[in-house]
Amino acid sequence: MFDRKDIINLKKDIEIVVNLLDNELTLHTRWGIFSPRSIDEGTLLLMKHVEVGVNDVCLDLGCGYGPVGIALAKHCTKGQVHMIDKDFVAVELANNNAKLNNLSNAKAYFSDAFLQVPNEVKFDQVISNL
Repeated sequence: MFDRKDIINLKKDIEIVVNLLDNELTLHTRWGIFSPRSIDEGTLLLMKHVEVGVNDVCLDLGCGYGPVGIALAKHCTKGQVHMIDKDFVAVELANNNAKLNNLSNAKAYFSDAFLQVPNEVKFDQVISNL
């Protein structure tokens, strides 16, 4: 059984350092979010096969704490990355991770599918590891 101290510790951010798309990223995650201690094998496989241009506008569907979207934003230096998730904690973490990695071209939205994505945005890539 968990006591109050355990629950407080589970709410603390976990910091991981990863390499995706040849960029080292520092990411904060938390227990309760998918794969909080490391990048899962499916995401690693997906990222090995992603081909994006520096000007691409990308959507990360089901972004979690943002490892895919943050890596895309780091690579698409002249493009934009929109990240969406239906978990408000994940969205908060993804936005914080964009700031942590000094990215102004990435934004996360609390959204069920495309409902909160601006209608005028057209995507070159839609990437998801759902």
